[in-house]
Amino acid sequence: MELRIISIGTLSFHPNWGEGSPVRTGHATTSLIRSGDRVVLVDPGLPEQMIGARLQERAGVRPDAVTDVFLTRFHPEVWRGIGAFANARWLIGGRERESVGVPLASHLKRAMEEGDDETVEALRQHIAILHRCEAAPDRLAPGLDLFPLYGVSPGLCGLLIDEARHTTLICGDAVATVEHLLDGKVLRGAADISQAKESFAEAIEIADILVLGRDNMVVNPTKRPF
Repeated sequence: MELRIISIGTLSFHPNWGEGSPVRTGHATTSLIRSGDRVVLVDPGLPEQMIGARLQERAGVRPDAVTDVFLTRFHPEVWRGIGAFANARWLIGGRERESVGVPLASHLKRAMEEGDDETVEALRQHIAILHRCEAAPDRLAPGLDLFPLYGVSPGLCGLLIDEARHTTLICGDAVATVEHLLDGKVLRGAADISQAKESFAEAIEIADILVLGRDNMVVNPTKRPF
């Protein structure tokens, strides 16, 4: 099993830094996991050209070598570069996939009625990506399991990497940054705040190492050094 951070993500604005509105382009933290014959890329949030170049810089892996792309949630800041991995299987949590489909179709219908061509084109792209995504199995590869972290979005799922010496959890936006981790806070605008808090607590309880949704890989501060 190998885990490597390909790109450290960022929030479009960070309340802990005194920011109240977007000041940068947000994108998710991207991770690469190699297990058995599977090469799994998680949350390709950078644009296609950038994510392909970063993947080769950080891991020596070409985009066409990726076997699976996993999205922790369905959001443009999470899947922005997914088109670079046309040969891979695209995966997302089944509950997330189901929760997104109907709202997207409703927004598309409204945009078409209003004659908003730009929005129509964007929504059609979103729907095409969602249609291509399959519901992820409980186990993506040996030692790599789906881990529900519902709340920030209705079906957000992380990935649990269970190794002999420690357990690593790819959190997605369930635990966004170091500041959120230390302050015990979930992202603003969560779909279900109460559920997001429960998922946050579960992530802290189970993992020795956390890969944060918009930050780096960190040791769980509530665990003893190992």
